[in-house]
Amino acid sequence: MRSTILGITLLCASYYATAQDTMMYVGKTLSNVDYHHGQLKPAVGTHNIQTFRANRAFPERAGGLNFTYNHQPFLAYWNDTYYLQFLSNPVGEHVAEGKTSLQTSKDGYTWSNPIELFPPYLVPEGFSKPGRTDKAGKDLYAIMHQRMGFYTAKNGKLLTIGYYGVALDAKDDPNDGNGIGRVVREIKKDGSFGPIYFIRFNASFDQKLAKFPFYTKSKDKAFVAACNELMEQPLMMQQWVEEADRNDPLIPFQRPLKAFAYYTLDNGDVVGMWKHALTSVSKDKGKTWAYDPLRAPGFVNSNAKIWGQRTADNRFATVYNPSEFRWPLAVSTSDNGLTYTDLLLINGEITTMRYGGNYKSYGPQYPRGIQEENGVPPDNNMWVTYSVNKEDMWVAKVPVPITSTVAGNVHDDFSGNATETFNKWNIYSPLWASVKLENNALMLRDKDKFDYAKAERVIEASEKVKIAFTVTPQQADHGNLQIELVNDVGQAAARLVFDADGQMKNKAGYRMSGVQSYEAGKTYDIVLTVDVHTRSYQVSINGTKKGTRLFFQPVSEISRVSFRTGDVRRYPDADTPTDQDFDVEDADGVDKEAAYAISLFQADKLN
Repeated sequence: MRSTILGITLLCASYYATAQDTMMYVGKTLSNVDYHHGQLKPAVGTHNIQTFRANRAFPERAGGLNFTYNHQPFLAYWNDTYYLQFLSNPVGEHVAEGKTSLQTSKDGYTWSNPIELFPPYLVPEGFSKPGRTDKAGKDLYAIMHQRMGFYTAKNGKLLTIGYYGVALDAKDDPNDGNGIGRVVREIKKDGSFGPIYFIRFNASFDQKLAKFPFYTKSKDKAFVAACNELMEQPLMMQQWVEEADRNDPLIPFQRPLKAFAYYTLDNGDVVGMWKHALTSVSKDKGKTWAYDPLRAPGFVNSNAKIWGQRTADNRFATVYNPSEFRWPLAVSTSDNGLTYTDLLLINGEITTMRYGGNYKSYGPQYPRGIQEENGVPPDNNMWVTYSVNKEDMWVAKVPVPITSTVAGNVHDDFSGNATETFNKWNIYSPLWASVKLENNALMLRDKDKFDYAKAERVIEASEKVKIAFTVTPQQADHGNLQIELVNDVGQAAARLVFDADGQMKNKAGYRMSGVQSYEAGKTYDIVLTVDVHTRSYQVSINGTKKGTRLFFQPVSEISRVSFRTGDVRRYPDADTPTDQDFDVEDADGVDKEAAYAISLFQADKLN
């Protein structure tokens, strides 16, 4: 009976939501959690760029930051610059001490080292929370926890915001409304920062013990005006709900739903989103909501953030993990901001979690783009930031219009119109395994013990296709480059490998078969003539035929070609234990670099 009542309740809730304006997904594509990429088609031309790579033993390799729990990034574009804010703890979530850092970039690809925005804050000894008997000792530090990172005021001031919460133990919540308070400071055009001020205290904290002054003490009237303006914006204040006093009059909707984000429709209505893909609509700019937030019909999302925005082509996009796990990272698009019809891949990679820690989740997660009024990048692309494994920081550039298909033959020459050609490729570029344009070629470099560089070219889906490319390996005694022919759902049919022993090999079933040797610095012109009906491809290298090879997996079409400097990854999976409490061996180490240059690529569909 209880399950029947619950089913009726959910059905009624779903009907109630669909009977009015609500965000919903009506597409037929769903992700498959057994694959890191979810078997989703990629959004063509997406570039995933790592901005920060954690390192505990050698902090100089991480810009001086040796904390290995790094998470919850935010993004803004101002003063012709990208700004990325993220928070950190030494090892795990909610385990002090906490701090917030800032990175900047002029082009979204090359990022500064992290600069400390909000330093660790010592909790006053004896601090406690309602309903608890334990108290803060003399060496307990606060936890940074904020769901809002930036605010661009009408007077041109860029504010960055943080929150000092308190976790009395590893299971306590720093966002329970019983913390210290919210802080703010100005980011200036010359790259410097204004002083740190409190902008809002929690009632649980004795303001007389504050280490920073209240914002009204600032002599900068324009800064004070910017802070006041911020607190007059209902949609801004809604982002503060989790950490604020539960009865804070600044918060329009005081139910502490998590990770609020929003965007504005053509008619001025605002679509609100929270974790679990909860959604509602406001007709008065966030002062009130038309209905209590309900799960957006058709959306699959668990306890992770969802992001939404208008794109430069006046369409809309949501970015989230479409599963009960925090992989893959995907994008769905809509013409009107309410009805979403597709589901495409942004990032389907999960590198090794190098450092264990409290509540560290596997995967690319917690996406945030550039909130309305926080700037518009000049390239008209969609930029989002996210963390991987709650450890490393990334950004993704997703070309607009967002599409999954390429029509016609492909002829890419990196010696001419290199940037335009580069933007047609999908890249996965860690700091230590980069994908960049160098010397009229697409260069894949890899010195990362736990990750790889990957470049993928989407082509028109074909049953018969001639694929040609040139590769110049920079070494022949270490590293490996794996070249795969891939179908619509990410299944590889064939794999050709430049292996670490100086041999080119082909994957033949579960064995590797030899093709020929290769030399460092020599260019190899490779032609693959592919036929999915015969499950085979003919190989030619530098004009010499190397025979016909069978697919190691049957597919019905070839729709992309992948170049990757490492082996396929299948860990973690849906059955992997939730919490990793160990560091991997040599987590801070660096490998000897391997590099491969791709100068030409062609794909011609055959009749």
